[in-house]
Amino acid sequence: MKMLAVAAVAVMTVGMTACGGTDEGSDGGGTTDKTTKVGLAFDIGGRGDKSFNDAAALGLDNAMKELKIEAKDLEAAASESENDKFERLKLLCTDGYNPVIAVGFVYAGADPKTGPLAKAAQECPDTKFAIIDDQSVTAANVAGLVFAEEQGSFLVGAAAALKTKSGTVGFVGGCDVPLIKKFEAGFKAGVEAAKAGTKVLSNYLSTPADKCSGFNDPAKGETQAEGMYDQGADIVYQAAGGSGTGVFKAAKAKGKLAIGVDSDQYNTVEADLKEVIITSMLKRVDVAVYNFIKDHAAGKFTAGPLVFDLSKDGVGYSTSGGKVDDIKTQLDKYKQDIIAGTIKVPSA
Repeated sequence: MKMLAVAAVAVMTVGMTACGGTDEGSDGGGTTDKTTKVGLAFDIGGRGDKSFNDAAALGLDNAMKELKIEAKDLEAAASESENDKFERLKLLCTDGYNPVIAVGFVYAGADPKTGPLAKAAQECPDTKFAIIDDQSVTAANVAGLVFAEEQGSFLVGAAAALKTKSGTVGFVGGCDVPLIKKFEAGFKAGVEAAKAGTKVLSNYLSTPADKCSGFNDPAKGETQAEGMYDQGADIVYQAAGGSGTGVFKAAKAKGKLAIGVDSDQYNTVEADLKEVIITSMLKRVDVAVYNFIKDHAAGKFTAGPLVFDLSKDGVGYSTSGGKVDDIKTQLDKYKQDIIAGTIKVPSA
């Protein structure tokens, strides 16, 4: 990160006029044939995490197939500070990328009013920013791309309850924060709705105090999942980013099953792990990123939270592998009831 800091300072020395770039159409609407320069600031793990970051990258890649886009993405370091995150966003801004998308709530910082994104948005007022999984940063040039994770988690919770043979299932969260609590709350609600009395074991791999390191610690994910399987769980749902691979490995070793998250992980894991994944909670970060870029290229921008729920196909569940084909009718009924408001899914 030291090199990144030096580069950022060097660019800033040239002048602040670079913020926002000049390759964009205006916000007045319509389309433009000019190149849109899109900057993507990843969370820890970056491209190749086979989960959250890869979903964001897919959204950018899909936009590049359809639009005239020049893109640049930067990765995060495990031990970096909030200032490092600010420098990453600022570097993209001063290099003329607009919009700039921050992948993950960590870019909001401990204090959203003074955190990395708030500082970058203030220093680059002509740049449009988006942050995934956060709506706490309020500025005229910041959009929050958020999801109804509890709704998608309800569906995979119902799947777990309908599929369990032991009557016990598990949940592994990457970090003990409100966002991941939404996954747990929805999962538990779905389990209870589908088969009341099913036991749910829950554990978290990290806290904000250790910088949510549990999102990138497969060994710890494996250990936690092994413990749950040893306690009788036969299905474990992981909302732990890159650590999910460890959960799948534990399922494989114990002859048990698991549920993926964010992307259809049946299609992203190594071939020998496919058999343990019964479904994945789809959090369509790719859809959110793609739509945001497409709107921006057309001169459209809306500050504030943009919510992607079941009604907007922002969350869902996967069917790859065929392990939930026999209960799909039941899961789709739950989905329609949630959309209709008949079922209210808790988020905490």
